Amino acid sequence: SVGTSSPAPLPALADALRAASHARGLAREGGEALAVVASEDVVSVARLLRAVPEQLRRAFAADVLGPLLDGSPAHAELLATLRAFVECSGSWSRTAQRLHLHQNTVRYRVARLEDLLGRSVRDLDDLVDLHVALQLL
Repeated sequence: SVGTSSPAPLPALADALRAASHARGLAREGGEALAVVASEDVVSVARLLRAVPEQLRRAFAADVLGPLLDGSPAHAELLATLRAFVECSGSWSRTAQRLHLHQNTVRYRVARLEDLLGRSVRDLDDLVDLHVALQLL
């Protein structure tokens, strides 16, 4: 596995080395016989999170989404609603269209989600945590 960074001047060499090392870790995780990842390829949270140990990723998702992961049909429905809501960038109407529901039903489900999880979709920090946790499932 190989990781590379962008060219860097001498004062930024330590940062470039860290970026290349991180990229190599991502390449190594790919499980391919030969993998090359450039630091510029790490352009999404999903790619960045691959460098976090799997046990820690699972723990984070469980902490954020815990009550929804119990396997009950009602919670599976709420999880699907949350996923659609996040994928629709928080649009009530697009989420309703995607799920073939009335907007009020989506609003009701999201309110239930907020109560269950103790997080608000109107708070950016909470929304980012929810988004990242969904990506880790």
